Amino acid sequence: MSKYLIVGGVAGGAGVAARLRRLDENAEITVFERGSHISFANCGLPYYAGDVIQNRDALFVMTPERFKEILNVTALVKHEVTAINPAAKTVTVKNLDTGAETTEAYDALVLSPGASPIRPPIPGIDDASIYTLRSVSDIDAIKSKIDNPETKRVAVIGGGFIGLEMAENLHHRGMQVSIVEAVDQVMNVVDYDMAAMVQAEIRRKGVRLYLKDGVKAFERRGKDLAVCLQSGKEVLCDAVILSIGVRPDTKLAKDCNLELAPNGAIKVNEYLETSHKGIYAIGDAISFKSPLLGMDVSIPLAGPANKQARICADNIIYGNKKAYCGAIGTSVAKIFDYTAAATGLGEKALDRAGVPYKQVVTHAMHHAGYYPGASLLSIKILYNPENGKLWGAQAVGVEGVEKRIDVIAAYINKSGTISDLAEFEQAYAPPFNSAKDPVNMLGFIAENDRDGLSTVISWRDIPQYAEKGAFFLDARTPEEFQLGSLPGAVNISNTVLRSRLAEVPKDRTIVVTCGMGLRGYLAVRILRQNGYTDVVNLSGGYMTYKAVQDELELLAK
Repeated sequence: MSKYLIVGGVAGGAGVAARLRRLDENAEITVFERGSHISFANCGLPYYAGDVIQNRDALFVMTPERFKEILNVTALVKHEVTAINPAAKTVTVKNLDTGAETTEAYDALVLSPGASPIRPPIPGIDDASIYTLRSVSDIDAIKSKIDNPETKRVAVIGGGFIGLEMAENLHHRGMQVSIVEAVDQVMNVVDYDMAAMVQAEIRRKGVRLYLKDGVKAFERRGKDLAVCLQSGKEVLCDAVILSIGVRPDTKLAKDCNLELAPNGAIKVNEYLETSHKGIYAIGDAISFKSPLLGMDVSIPLAGPANKQARICADNIIYGNKKAYCGAIGTSVAKIFDYTAAATGLGEKALDRAGVPYKQVVTHAMHHAGYYPGASLLSIKILYNPENGKLWGAQAVGVEGVEKRIDVIAAYINKSGTISDLAEFEQAYAPPFNSAKDPVNMLGFIAENDRDGLSTVISWRDIPQYAEKGAFFLDARTPEEFQLGSLPGAVNISNTVLRSRLAEVPKDRTIVVTCGMGLRGYLAVRILRQNGYTDVVNLSGGYMTYKAVQDELELLAK
């Protein structure tokens, strides 16, 4: 009879235990979890804080008792594995209630310790009203604090997915919420133009947003807790939620000399096996080869952890036959009335890797515009201009966001190209879609650029063109133009451009803008076919440009 031990009992650990049992009815399977709960919905914790999920028991996918009853798996909570002896194939386990230690042998060992919230050595960070969020015990403490009628103001430190979800749920509870982020944008996995739209939504909801301003210290002022920022500003609050990020929880692996990646994560091969034979690792604590760039990456998301669990169990039972193809980091978050999602690589990751890329942005209705309830969807792709291969995508909107990102993620995972997006066949009826989906439009725009029908530029390129003396042509209506435009732009609507070509110089670069990009493309085609060769179109139009500029102006204040 084989004996399998698993360290960590949340998404990955519980998943591999369940799969192992389905494949081997006779094995002895034990899960060690140092916390008080196993298999809980950690992604649901912010919504429990916000009373969106009101039943605490709904957070528990499985209990140790049910695990034993249904799967005959022993799950021991408050049991910490403190040491691994790979040569002897044993682990040392400490009962955190009694302090007693035992030694357990294994035939295969799976490490799924997850990641720990970063808690930097900031003065005052040990104040009792400063919380991190990882476990049910954490959310219980947070819930107890915010259920207290005296708690009215909360500062969230960190503008990532968890931080924003916590901010939304605290706001839902009627709290005065402030978000403090050390870099210049929230949601660092998306590009600045997409983040700008999210930030505008956060501000519209009355949440205070402090960007590019790190925390210098926390100071207790009687009942008030002061968050002292590097800029000299102070945020007074009753509680703080730290959501600065996570780091792989790999002390156990390091102590037994497993090979680690530069970020401290456990390196695994394509079979999810570590540098020691018979020891596997999954979840937030591992590093694997990126399917996009081939470099080591860590992606702390529940979806990949669950898929890794299944593959890991198969390899333990059948031998290392099933390769893990990696993950591209597909993620989504609800942020007040908006949804924001991303997949693959963004500008920052591509810049760091030094690989070529182009980007296109479109704004379109999430279903047929003439059907009631249509809402605007902003979506962006990044791709390799040399072969059209997709690098990544991002989207922000009220509805239909995750649907499009899931489609593009599937194409990226299959080495899809811009032409795949142009040819994508969607289910169409007016309540659900347009005959030309926004995903199709992204493909069309990118193909037009590739085929020389239009050259697309980014909002980041505008200062460079202005410096070179480009002529900025705004193809919108005069009424739209009066509401705001790029500096120095000349308004010639695309509908009258053919009769006013004499006003457009042929000895300068022409930068065409419009509301969202389509009318700009029409103007480009008119100009190109009338002898204008140096013409470019602003991707995403004035809508993208204004969203970015509004945020940059606020940041500069």
